[in-house]
Amino acid sequence: MNNLIRELKWRGMIQDIMPGTEEQLNKEMTTAYVGFDPTADSLHIGSLVPILLLVHLQKAGHKPIALVGGATGMVGDPSGKSEERNMLSLDELQKNITGVRNQLARFLDFSPERTNAAELLNNYDWFSPISFLDFIRDVGKHITVNYMMAKDSVKKRLESENGMSFTEFSYQLVQGYDFYWLHQNWNCKMQMGGSDQWGNIVTGTELIRRKNGGEAFAFTCPLIKKSDGGKFGKTEKGNIWLDPSKTSPFQFYQFWLNASDTDAESWIKIFTFLDETFIETLIAEHRQNPSARLVQKKLAEELTRFVHGQEELDKSIETTQKLFSTSTVSATELSVDDLQNMEGIVKSSFDISRLETGIDILTFLSETKVFESKGAARKMIQNGGVSINRNKVTDPNSLSEKNWLLHGRFVLVQVGKKNYFLIECD
Repeated sequence: MNNLIRELKWRGMIQDIMPGTEEQLNKEMTTAYVGFDPTADSLHIGSLVPILLLVHLQKAGHKPIALVGGATGMVGDPSGKSEERNMLSLDELQKNITGVRNQLARFLDFSPERTNAAELLNNYDWFSPISFLDFIRDVGKHITVNYMMAKDSVKKRLESENGMSFTEFSYQLVQGYDFYWLHQNWNCKMQMGGSDQWGNIVTGTELIRRKNGGEAFAFTCPLIKKSDGGKFGKTEKGNIWLDPSKTSPFQFYQFWLNASDTDAESWIKIFTFLDETFIETLIAEHRQNPSARLVQKKLAEELTRFVHGQEELDKSIETTQKLFSTSTVSATELSVDDLQNMEGIVKSSFDISRLETGIDILTFLSETKVFESKGAARKMIQNGGVSINRNKVTDPNSLSEKNWLLHGRFVLVQVGKKNYFLIECD
């Protein structure tokens, strides 16, 4: 077994760690778990860090458990939340659980012949038979209200305008019982998670100690932040999801490719399995020639392959080259499939007869929603920031031309360096 904690520390993936954790991992194959909250039917890239913790754990020879919170998802975790979230219906919850389970199954090795085969569990399976009275008698009596109120996640909510419901107040007991149950039934001695989960995790170790005198361990990873202060995993279009129907592989690839130098140097350690020597060499080469974006390209390749597979990575690279390598690919070389399958393009439609008779370009750009107004379109053209089919527009008073149409029906509009719009005329 390699030293898991040392590996995670140089990658920047350890924030809080309980005394004795490293010694336990070095002593024997250890079963550890991470919980995933089924608030949506797909995980997003914020979930990649706990997924990677489980993968690293298994690679190091330990046994990972991915726990889907079918029961805790009905309660709602107050950690990091300023207000109580809406409760999901059972149908919504089941749909989300199925989606999350299917995604987790892609990243871990569940082969039964492995001594450290991964397990996928749902805490609803052990919570559903427990009555409320049983729970408060057998679990609640071991943890004091003073102990629960001392947690930061609880204090912040109690001091807020909306306060905290008993439902959310009880969440740390419910999560703590998960750890206790897994400790008893799966010999699970460790829990991992994001740093916002530390209070809930420690409640689990305390319950194990008080209820049966058992020993348990834990560590957390930092919450990922962007160097510019923006929220990690968020774009103008919302979350970056792992589900390709919510975030296309091309858009996923582009997110990592567009990372800042500072973020890319940090993220390539956290989000890839590349070794330390390779990464340090790559970063040194990148700093010699930042414009080549070597770290961003490698980061985007590794993550897109890990989440979506080699075929989708190849497509994403091909689309990127066709969209952004203006010096090598002319618009007329793009096939119908190229144009229709470029997921990073904003698509709209326009009346072909108006285009063929000659409409002024400002009207065309505003009515197709490329720009919010003719004034905005005029300003961008005057600044040299608009191209039609890769040809720069220089005159804001010019008229549309029939030869704009690619394959008889498409117009490719570029605004700035990275924004593309595909107009289909019919």
